[in-house]
Amino acid sequence: MIEWEPDVPRWRQVADVIRERIADGTYPPRTRVPSVVQLATEFGIAQATAQKVHAGLRAEGLIYTEPGLGSFVSRPPAEG
Repeated sequence: MIEWEPDVPRWRQVADVIRERIADGTYPPRTRVPSVVQLATEFGIAQATAQKVHAGLRAEGLIYTEPGLGSFVSRPPAEG
């Protein structure tokens, strides 16, 4: 479980965890990332918060969503 930082929005903290998992190869390119429901369950957050996680990662270009199939890793984040 994550230890929440009080001054950082929870969706950003969860996005950081998913970003780290992408970077370390836990979620390689073109593999499915946890769904909104799975994120909500794993991190004990609201589904609306989990949706923000997906939206943020999509905005960064790290994941893409295929309607009816789920969200997938686009590429690992650039280092540096």
